[in-house]
Amino acid sequence: MLIVQKFGGSSVADAQRVMNVAQIVTDKYREGNDMVVVVSAQGDTTDDLIVKAQEINPNASKREMDMLLTAGEQISISLLAMAIEKLGFPVVSLLGWQAGFRTNSAYTSARIKKVESERIRAELDKKKIVVVAGFQGINKYDDMTTLGRGGSDTSAVAIAAAMHADLCQIYTDVEGVYTADPRKVESAKKLEEITYDEMLELATLGAQVLNNRSVEMAKKYNVELEVLSSLARRPGTIVKEVTKMEKTLIKGVACDKHVARVKVIGVPDTPGIAFKIFSLIAKAHINVDIILQSIGRDGTKDISFTVPEADGQAAVDALKSYVEKIGAKDLGFDADVAKVSIVGAGMETHDGVASEMFEALYEADINIRMISTSEIKISVLINKDDCDRAVSAIHHKFFDNE
Repeated sequence: MLIVQKFGGSSVADAQRVMNVAQIVTDKYREGNDMVVVVSAQGDTTDDLIVKAQEINPNASKREMDMLLTAGEQISISLLAMAIEKLGFPVVSLLGWQAGFRTNSAYTSARIKKVESERIRAELDKKKIVVVAGFQGINKYDDMTTLGRGGSDTSAVAIAAAMHADLCQIYTDVEGVYTADPRKVESAKKLEEITYDEMLELATLGAQVLNNRSVEMAKKYNVELEVLSSLARRPGTIVKEVTKMEKTLIKGVACDKHVARVKVIGVPDTPGIAFKIFSLIAKAHINVDIILQSIGRDGTKDISFTVPEADGQAAVDALKSYVEKIGAKDLGFDADVAKVSIVGAGMETHDGVASEMFEALYEADINIRMISTSEIKISVLINKDDCDRAVSAIHHKFFDNE
């Protein structure tokens, strides 16, 4: 079997954990498997490097930031390779470009164009364990690029897809995918399996187990994932196309505190206004999620929508001249909000799910500010201070009474 394993920063945070990872990898190698191991930078290394950059130049170019940030993975892959050597196994460490990662030129958030896996294959043919730097690649100018937060998950899935791996294991500091964050909800339950679509929604909505781009890629290339802990030798959660768990109505509750609500008050109630507003947001490359438009009154209407918190001011700046031109009464954003969501493919065929979610929030005396629904998710916007309490209340309603 060809197995791709990915270990996050917490799994290789210190010497003891690096040796632990080396043991996990070599145990699988001993069983006769070909092993490719993708590793993130140790612990808070990436954050520390960002701080160093800001001390020198807060406005450093994205190209130079990528040159700096790729150093984190270079340290971790070499240390892991040394640990595997110490255990007596053949190993080679490769940077992203050596492993064949070709990306576009969007520095700090590059997209993988292809993985030229010949070098990896050649090293595997020599019976070596191959340790690859996640999160990075090289563009057509031979410049180092990084894939953005969570990029090592995407690196691992890309290798698994390119090499038709039998399994891609994503090791984290939790034992799998849970119905809620187990660090905040004591009764959270680990799922045996979950569909790509459900996992993608949870990843996008704030669950921090898997990067959403990696789930998209796994679904596209049908790569079966297993999410498990590097600290506990137990089976994890399988992420795949179809699951057996039809009886499970809701798979999880997630909270995203990094959102902002943009409000445009008193715009003319005429055709084309919404198109113009959201085309300006699109030109600014800002993603929009929940949208609410009021019923027109006195010839005007109000439009509110949510964006990532980091893009709140940019959204206001993109709209400012236009809303002044049409005479809107107010424009601004509010970052004191959070988005709480429930996800589950079973919702499609069951009525009353939204009612139960809203009842849980009512019983917890939590006000709902906006609502968004789809076939497999329901999201509400609430005050940020109520986020953890809301997750607990909703989780109790759906899971603690099973």
